[in-house]
This record gives sequence, structure tokens and C-alpha cells, in this order.
Amino acid sequence: MIDTESIKLKRNLTALVEFSRILNSSLDLNFILNNILLTCMGKFLASKGLIALKMDGKIVLKASKGIKNEVLDSFPNLISGDNIIEHPELQNFIKSNNFFAVEKIKSSTECIGILCLNEKLNHTSYSEEDIEFLKTILNIAATAIQNSQVLLELTKVNRILDSRIHRLNSLFELSKEFGIISDSNQVAKILGYSVIGQFLISKYAIITFDPTGIKILESKFNKAVLLNALKKYNLQEIDDTIFNYKIKDEYTELNSLGIQLIVPMQIHGETKGLILLGNRISNMEFTLSDVEYIYSAGSLAIISLENRRLFKEALDKQKMEEELEIAREIQVNLLPHSIPEYNKIEIAASNLSSKQVGGDYYDVIPLDENNFCVSIADVSGKSVPAALLMANLQAFLKIICKHGMELEEATALINDLICENTSDGRFITFFWAIVEENTCKLQYVNAGHNPPLLYRNGKLIKLDKGGMILGVMKTFAPYKSEEIELQKDDVLVMYTDGVTEAKNLNDDEYGDERLEELIKLSAKNSSTEILSAIQKDVQLYSTGVAQSDDITLVVLKIK
Repeated sequence: MIDTESIKLKRNLTALVEFSRILNSSLDLNFILNNILLTCMGKFLASKGLIALKMDGKIVLKASKGIKNEVLDSFPNLISGDNIIEHPELQNFIKSNNFFAVEKIKSSTECIGILCLNEKLNHTSYSEEDIEFLKTILNIAATAIQNSQVLLELTKVNRILDSRIHRLNSLFELSKEFGIISDSNQVAKILGYSVIGQFLISKYAIITFDPTGIKILESKFNKAVLLNALKKYNLQEIDDTIFNYKIKDEYTELNSLGIQLIVPMQIHGETKGLILLGNRISNMEFTLSDVEYIYSAGSLAIISLENRRLFKEALDKQKMEEELEIAREIQVNLLPHSIPEYNKIEIAASNLSSKQVGGDYYDVIPLDENNFCVSIADVSGKSVPAALLMANLQAFLKIICKHGMELEEATALINDLICENTSDGRFITFFWAIVEENTCKLQYVNAGHNPPLLYRNGKLIKLDKGGMILGVMKTFAPYKSEEIELQKDDVLVMYTDGVTEAKNLNDDEYGDERLEELIKLSAKNSSTEILSAIQKDVQLYSTGVAQSDDITLVVLKIK
């Protein structure tokens, strides 16, 4: 007698083995799900079926057979869990669409999906044996589904890794490019091309901030319109990426230009520039991974730009220091290394330089055994130009002294020569005098300089006769001179404005009155002692304040 149960069992086992072989022959999820549905529907004579799988914590419809789209669209939005079948929304869906067999697809640890079959074509119910066989099929299917999902996840991860590797290589190449480029606009172009190449962006702009304001290095937007829009916002305070939804609400002017993403370029947390991006040609949204790449590329670019700025500043500083050193050497060589000694007249002089190279000048030039020229001057400005103008003055002065010209005529000639050699608005305040030792007569011309102070018998006389400052314009009115017969114990103090304009901690100037009182108090001393007293008092007054200008003094005393 034939054992029908054994034959049926053998047939089922054979079917399960073949089913397992077919499922495990592929890792394609759609192939696996279609075979599960076809096998189950064929086995139980069902005309409709669907499979929903767990995806990112939700139960998502992944495959169906014989079901209309409107029914599929009504599949509920479900959160995955072991009791998913008992969910009220799913129960309503099952009843309203006449699904008679609903089973979980379970792995060894969790429910990974559900399968639903409608009524059999012969209208018989699903027996316990049918349900057990269905569970067996789904147990076999669960392994194949999980293997396919693992493969999909690995493929996704590999794509992400490939993308990251590609972007890292791109960043590495960018860093090399930025390292050899010296032009900031070229750096911006390469950064822009890199972003366009990675994300197929229609428009972009790269801006930086400096003390003068916003600087547009590169832009595919209208520069004038963009700059006008940028000025309406305090963009330097942006310290994080701004996406399109926030741009629409808070940066309407930029949004109207089509800007969809703003990425800051930062150094040590300080925003030094911005990358402004328009729409992608594909209309895809920017992901966090995209922003991470753009931020990294921008960081490389801004570091390169900042390094170039610092390098240029260092070069400019070095150049300035070299100029200052040259100017110092010029200035030191121009000042007299020693002061001539005379029987009837004591002469003391000094120049105390500030940290910057100024344009103070003094000289004592012997004309013959009995006569000498004494002068003091202050050239406007600092550094090499001032030192060179001082050199011109000294050269003119020494040549003219040898020709024995009258002071008025000689001063006019010096002024005209200075005008011819000055084109940048510089000028010189100048005082000079010819002193005859035997008679102690002094003839002077003052060309706009601080009037030297002549102390005599308790009174101060200011030597202010002369004319206009040297170098402003050619002589149109003759200079005037004055002759004074110096007397015993007379003291003449010549000085530059570094003395009277020295400031204290309250920003108050030393002033003329204090200098005049000090001269009166120290007039009985020697010229050297008078000069030293003035220097010490000025330094005491300005204690704690950096010296901003040269302090130059020439003191004559009649024995």
C-alpha cells in the first residue's frame, strides 16, 4: 500500500531543498523576494501576496504580486517590533484587503519582516500544516534576505568609503596645489573648480574678510549685485554652515541670488571667509558628507591664503626694518661726530632717537678760524625718505657755506634746491646762524623752525626772524635775517619739537613754558649741564610713555 503521507513529506522536502538552492543562488534582494512570493503563492494557490521588510527601524513594503497600486499605497507606516502583526493599523489593512495568511519573517534574533497571502483560489482555509510549512519556507528565506541586506549595506558602505577616499585624494591634491600657488585669486579659482567638479554646482562665490571689508576673490554671480547684498549682513559672525531653509528666512538678499549653501572658512575658530554655493545641476540637496568636504577644502584654501598674507607681512616688515636700518645709518653719519671747541663759546649738542627713524638734524660747521655755522632742522616724515632729504640739506648747507653767500640769499637758494628735490609733499623746518667768535656776533635766519630761546639777564628772547618752511614752494618772498651781539653768560637753546611735544601718561605735552622755566633755572650752568638738565627733565616728564619723536638739542653759552 502506498504511504501518501511519506510521498507528500518527501515532495515537501524536495521543494524546500530546491527553494533553498534557488534563494541562495543569488544575493539580489528583488530576486529573493519574488521567488519567496512565487513559491508561497504557488504552493498555497494564492492569487495575491506581499512582503514588507524592516528598513531603518520601519516596516517598508518591498515586493508584491497581484495587488493594485491603491491597495499598496494604503499600506500603513509601521515601526518595527516583535508584535508588529498585532498592530491595529496593520490588522485593519489585513482585514480590509482579505489577507488570510500573515506570518513574520524572523531571523535568529528578531523579526525582519512580514509576508501576507490572500485567500486560496479553491476557497479552502489555511490548515495548521500549511502554516507550519509557510513558517519553514520563511525561516529558510530569512537567511537569504539577511545575507542580501548585509550585502546591500556593505555595498552602500563601500560606496561611501570610495567616495570618501576619492574626496581625501582630492583634498590631498588640493593641498599640494595650494602649497605652490602664490596668487590668492588663483587659490580661489582652484577651490571653486574643485567644488564644481565634485557637486556639479551652477554658481558659486568665494569671499574673504580683511580690515578693509569684504573681498570677492572669485564669483560666478554678478559681483556688483553680490557685493551689495553681502554688505547688508554681518557675515563675519557666521561660524557654522547655513543651509537653504535658513538662508530663505534670514538672508533673503542672498537667497534671491540663488545661494543655497554658505560654508565658513575658518582658522582657529575665526571666520576668515565664506564659500557661497548655488543649486546643484542635479537639484540634489547637500548632505552632511558634502558639507564636510566643502568645509575641509575651504579650510585648506583659507590656510593657504592666510599663510601668504602672513608671509607678505613678514616680507614687508623685513623690508621696513632694512629701510629703517639704512635710514639710521644715514642719519648717524650725517650728524657731527664731534663738536668744535672755541675759547669764548661753549657748544653742547645731542640727538636722542626715537624707535622710529626721524628727520632731526643739527650741525656745527667751521667756516674759518674765527667763524662757524650752527644749524638745526626737522624733516617731516620718517624712515629712508626723510633721511635722504636730510642728506640733501646737509650737502646743500656745506656747499653754500664754502661760497660765503649772504644768509638771506643762501636760505632762498637752499629752499629752491629742496623744492626741486622733493615731490611727495615733504618739508623742512630749519634754523641756522653764522657766529663770529671774536665779536660774539650772531646772524640768523629762521625758516619755520621752533624759535631758539636766547636767555639774557633773566629774560628769554625768541629768534623767529626769517621766512617760510623749506620745500613747500619756491622762494617768492625774500627771507629776513637778524643780527645779535651775544653777551657774557648768554645762553642760546636750539631744539626740535620732540622736546616740547613729549607726552606724559595723561597725554599732556611737555610744552614751551616748562622748557623756558628750566632754562632760566639752569642758565648759570655750563652748556653741557644745561643740555643734560633738559634731557633728564623731558625723560622724567614722559616716564612710562614711548618716545614718539627724536629729541635734538644744541646749546651755546658765552663764557
